[in-house]
Amino acid sequence: MKSFEYTVKDELGIHARPAGILAKEAKKYESKITITKDGKTVDVTRLMALMGLAVKCGNVVEIQVEGSDEEAAFEGMKKFFEENL
Repeated sequence: MKSFEYTVKDELGIHARPAGILAKEAKKYESKITITKDGKTVDVTRLMALMGLAVKCGNVVEIQVEGSDEEAAFEGMKKFFEENL
């Protein structure tokens, strides 16, 4: 399992549009990808659960990747967060 922490820089946090794009991006990988905020963990492919975390600008989230293609998924998720959130 690989993980990284990220501080959300998007002014609106993880709202509907980026959450949808994130879920779609995560579905490209076989690995299970989760996001944790304030001790609550959800699967990033579950859009409503992801939005339910109410991630705001400045919040620190932890992304965990585990599975057969975790190296590629880890790099892909890290790049996605840095470029979009």
